[in-house]
Amino acid sequence: MTTIDTSFVPAEIDATDWANVEPLFAALQERSVETAAEFERWLVDRSELEAACSQAEANLYISMTCDTEDTAAAGAFTKFLEEVSPKLKPAAFELDKREAEFFARFEMPEDRYLVLRRATRAAVEIFREANVPLQTELDKLAQKYQTVTGAMTVEFEGREQTMPQMGKYQESNDRAVREAAWRVCAERRLADKDAIDGIFDEQITLRHRVAQNAGFTNYVGYAFKSMLRFDYGPEDCFAFHEAVEKAVVPFNQRRLEERRRDLGVDSLRPWDVAVDAKGREPLTPFTGGRELMQKAIAACGRLDPRLASMLRELGDGSEARGSRDGACLDLDSRKGKAPGGYQYMRDRIRKSFIFMNAAGLHRDVETMVHEAGHSFHSQLCRDEPLVGYRHSPIEFAEVASMSMELLTMKHWGGPDGYYPDEADRARAARKQLQGSVSLLAWIATIDAFQHWIYTNPEHSREERVAFWLSLEERFGGGLDWSGLDDEHKWMWQRQPHLWGHPFYYIEYGIAQLGALGLWLISLEQGEAAAIDLYIKALSLGGSKPLPELFAAAGLNFDFGLDTVSRLVERVEAELAKLPE
Repeated sequence: MTTIDTSFVPAEIDATDWANVEPLFAALQERSVETAAEFERWLVDRSELEAACSQAEANLYISMTCDTEDTAAAGAFTKFLEEVSPKLKPAAFELDKREAEFFARFEMPEDRYLVLRRATRAAVEIFREANVPLQTELDKLAQKYQTVTGAMTVEFEGREQTMPQMGKYQESNDRAVREAAWRVCAERRLADKDAIDGIFDEQITLRHRVAQNAGFTNYVGYAFKSMLRFDYGPEDCFAFHEAVEKAVVPFNQRRLEERRRDLGVDSLRPWDVAVDAKGREPLTPFTGGRELMQKAIAACGRLDPRLASMLRELGDGSEARGSRDGACLDLDSRKGKAPGGYQYMRDRIRKSFIFMNAAGLHRDVETMVHEAGHSFHSQLCRDEPLVGYRHSPIEFAEVASMSMELLTMKHWGGPDGYYPDEADRARAARKQLQGSVSLLAWIATIDAFQHWIYTNPEHSREERVAFWLSLEERFGGGLDWSGLDDEHKWMWQRQPHLWGHPFYYIEYGIAQLGALGLWLISLEQGEAAAIDLYIKALSLGGSKPLPELFAAAGLNFDFGLDTVSRLVERVEAELAKLPE
């Protein structure tokens, strides 16, 4: 679908100032809409206004995460949260009510507007004015968590290093070095565990109030409706947990036992899980963000030239200035930078931004191609007139990213690749393929943890820790935590989604199964067939219900035991073919 031109929102509007956008919200609220065609124009104009507001917040968020020590950037983001966001939500709600009325009045094509209509109805049904200030407080607490974790550094080997930079020591063949690095990082995290627990306690209380204000017994029901989970419910999540327990946990236990034997140790410690079990030196796929990007473009180009062309649009990887001047990349790790990685679409200029903390590790390769997949998704549907349809449900958005981790594996080699030595490429592919299954156990752990937390919002910290350890026993195991009781009890604090994106994690499990399904298509029907399906499905954005998006990619929307078992068995068979 081509973009519909609209002059309703000025091109250079500063949407960080409520005074600039308030008249536009009022104009939409007051505009006469008497025909279906006028309603469609109203929808496009509303879309462009919300795109401008979304982009304003995106740029402020990007600046804040790229330098958490920049007080001006942090202040600007906080000001937006306090002064603009609380006014946007009620204004959007008033438009939602009008939009719902228009859908009731006009006969709109079901194939085009089903997703938008039901999302609008859900937004109207759960909105409460009393929740606006509570959401502002929640956003500020999430920012506080990022500030605390972004400030974490340690002194190691005579210099100050960030947590992402410390990751390389876990691949050292010197077990004493691995242990020392692991312990110094764990000690640093534990120094802030009470502060982080305190932030989380406040968020749980606030989220429970939000849910009760909207008429829900607890935050679980509210979260599912607010996240527009129309096509599955908690019982499906529990079925996924059971499938992981029965099919993935045994897979992981077999891999860990192989690792223990290969390392020649009596028991595996937490610092023994990332090192090469054969004693080979750590993989060194790149040096610096510029080289990381160049090699990503090369790998994507060998997979399909269309992907390389889209990735090349973003820049060369040398940028380190946040989103200023329309920049699209900030890749290297540095002090003061928030942890993690993300892709953020600037909805008005329709350009994506990739943020990560590259430190020269293989996991950075995974992050790069993962976020590239998100960018492909944004780029492939950027001509969609409605901003809501330029974003898909997270369960499918993560198929876009996770598929790239698996589909690019064959192309990480070559003279311009991450691993010119084929033995290294096969080793990296083995690591990637095994990790794609192993991760499912962590996803089930975090999801089950959140279900319990928000079903029992008045739990104590001691009860929270006890439940966490019970989940570790159910989905984990295989590691020796003796003498590391506190480190084990607060492992969950390493998962940032718990603070910034509550209940956003099961999506990774659903999507990983979809990504593995596309990978199977590439094995059975060829890469060209898999990429054609990938591009076809991503081009739909979020304009179709979740099962239809999966179907467009040639996938079944199912995450029960049969699906999980079939994929685990195939991965295990493919691992057997790869050299050790």
